[in-house]
Amino acid sequence: MYKHILVAVDGSRTSELALQEAINLAKALKSQLRLVHAVDEIGSTSFNPEYTQPAEILQSMVKAGRDVLDQAAAVTAEAGVETDTKLIEINTLGRRIPEVIAEEAEAWPADIVVIGTHGRRGLSRMFLGSVAEGIGRVSTKPVLLVRGA
Repeated sequence: MYKHILVAVDGSRTSELALQEAINLAKALKSQLRLVHAVDEIGSTSFNPEYTQPAEILQSMVKAGRDVLDQAAAVTAEAGVETDTKLIEINTLGRRIPEVIAEEAEAWPADIVVIGTHGRRGLSRMFLGSVAEGIGRVSTKPVLLVRGA
């Protein structure tokens, strides 16, 4: 059924909950996990004129993304689940995190995508948006949303 499970991680508490759910699925179904983290290099530095050293900021963002992946991989290794990781760097204008994660799910190919969601409503949802909601909209794969506690 779900032999390849893609898990989007960002280091948040909801991401940790989603990872635990994916580990439980992987153990029950003898599945492989792929952990992904996306770094938006364009959107993160292009709108703030205070960024005088964009190369250093981008290096820091990539390092932080790798750290998130390494920490999540350590959790899956401790659980005894086969895992690989992929850092996705968005360096093309117009590409968004939900789209690149959905593209990775297609390319790998994943059977399901697991992601945590904060479950925001109202104005905070309208202004902040939701990567999880975006993936649900654009993914051709089933998406399991794990709500934060």
